[in-house]
Amino acid sequence: MTCSKAETQLIQSLTDRYGEGEASSISRIVMEDTFRYYRRSLDRDLSTEESINFEAISARLLSGEPVQYVMGVADFFGLKFMVTPAVLIPRQETEELVSEILKYLKSHVADRPTLLDIGLGSGCIGLTLKKKWPRLQLYGMEKSEAALAVAQKNAELLLGDDFRGTQLFQGDILEVESWDNLPSFDIVVSNPPYIPTTEKHLVPQHVQAHEPWLALFVESDDPLLFYRVIADFAGKKLQPGGMLFFECNEFNAVEVEQLLREKGFKDVRLQQDLSGADRMVRGRG
Repeated sequence: MTCSKAETQLIQSLTDRYGEGEASSISRIVMEDTFRYYRRSLDRDLSTEESINFEAISARLLSGEPVQYVMGVADFFGLKFMVTPAVLIPRQETEELVSEILKYLKSHVADRPTLLDIGLGSGCIGLTLKKKWPRLQLYGMEKSEAALAVAQKNAELLLGDDFRGTQLFQGDILEVESWDNLPSFDIVVSNPPYIPTTEKHLVPQHVQAHEPWLALFVESDDPLLFYRVIADFAGKKLQPGGMLFFECNEFNAVEVEQLLREKGFKDVRLQQDLSGADRMVRGRG
């Protein structure tokens, strides 16, 4: 089978599940990243080994497994991050959060600002910021040992020697007694679990089936748990004038904004993402 026929076959097989546009995008990623076949390039036959690999990839995709987990990599902010089912797949909305923090860093007076990324996951927030702003002193907290291992590997791959300038560690922000072991920070950022379990029916089935629930869902009786605790942490650990950045659930972002105002944060601002959904909240300590 030729590469072009393989791509056409994959698009056709995935269209019922994803629609033609997304099926085409997924197929392009597979053919380019795995088989180095680019549309409009010279067509060729798949080798026997490649054909076996193609069938295996196709089967995983047809089962609903996200292409990022199948390929083991996800694109984020122009960088490639290793991903496994232990971490969330980086989203475009989170790229917008990173952009906002970069804008803030460009006007920040500190020569080597300190930043804590709470709920590190793949490291896409903190490591992207460190890559784009090398003077940043990056700390990353992650509860899951498996997720932390992914973030550490991404740090090695993306930062090279600068990896030694980061401190990624296992920890649970809900363990208040551990806060005293941490220094103060110029910036605290988090994309915490924010989907109440009562809203899980709104989450696509392939996300529920494959992405880590620990990073997605929060108990419905206290959906602002992580925002409240992290705001309390930031109130204690932010340097004077330091900034707290959150990514939010569009359905309770206004409540997060009000929470920060009630806790005494200044210059609190709610921002929408490119689709117009309430997505980011920031406040000055």
